[in-house]
Amino acid sequence: MAVTIACLGLLVADTVGTVIDALPPKGTLALIDRIELHVGGNAANTGIGLARLGVSVAVLGKVGSDGFGDHLVGVLDAHGVETAGVRRDASAATAATIVTVHSDAERSFLHVIGANAAFTAADVDWDILGGARLLYVAGLQLMTAFEGDGVARTLAEAKRRGLVTTLDTVMNPRSAGWAGLEPALPYLDWALPSFEEARALTGEDTPEGQTAKLRASGAKSVAVKLGADGCYVAPAGADAFTVPPFPVRAVDALGAGDAWAAGFLTGLTEGWSPERCARFANAVGACCVQALGATTGIRSRAETLALLGE
Repeated sequence: MAVTIACLGLLVADTVGTVIDALPPKGTLALIDRIELHVGGNAANTGIGLARLGVSVAVLGKVGSDGFGDHLVGVLDAHGVETAGVRRDASAATAATIVTVHSDAERSFLHVIGANAAFTAADVDWDILGGARLLYVAGLQLMTAFEGDGVARTLAEAKRRGLVTTLDTVMNPRSAGWAGLEPALPYLDWALPSFEEARALTGEDTPEGQTAKLRASGAKSVAVKLGADGCYVAPAGADAFTVPPFPVRAVDALGAGDAWAAGFLTGLTEGWSPERCARFANAVGACCVQALGATTGIRSRAETLALLGE
């Protein structure tokens, strides 16, 4: 299968419960509305989003030889995502998260890093990745064996092969943090962090400051996801700008950043302007938050463009 975009990164089984604003006291039971099993992780979410937007996509990463791993690969296959680059590790459990969705649609997470932490540069399938036009590294800070030298070597090889390189971040208090990210930045065409993640990594409290630090270490262009405030985009060689969000009623913010990334990456591969990429990304994210789950609400490209009046 020839692919346009390769998503390399986190693969997670998400158990999503709603509505949960507080845990019950120890030893007691509370009733909630729904519990569902979803595919999660930046690479899986964005890969499914891209497939729904009509992009040929492969996902690369690592899962365990367990039921959660079977579920993840099966769902990706069902969405038409190429999974030959997903490694199975008998010595590690598939990463999993308990997601609690609050009444304001925000969420909290209890996470087991699992097999994501065992992924290394040696696990990269270049037969798949080398045929793509764009590489998206998704969730580096939870891939502890890939941070630093591993991701830098992978991105450098991707650039040598002519790929556009992009990277998203994720929160992890045990990550190598800036030290694990900085070696990758000279080989990066687009850094795509959320505001909170960029603040934790750079120590800067504004998108402008975050962008300046990422660029000073080598990233060419930066787009910072601002959640309910839209996004801040700073393309190489052009003025930075902010794109406001689409006003929608949010049901579940899970996966909104990954949906945004799917929209932005779609635009990059189509050769759209950064402004159009950002507007389309905001529209994909707005669709995502209107349904429970990280990918359930994502619509087709035609439906999403209709929201933009195109």
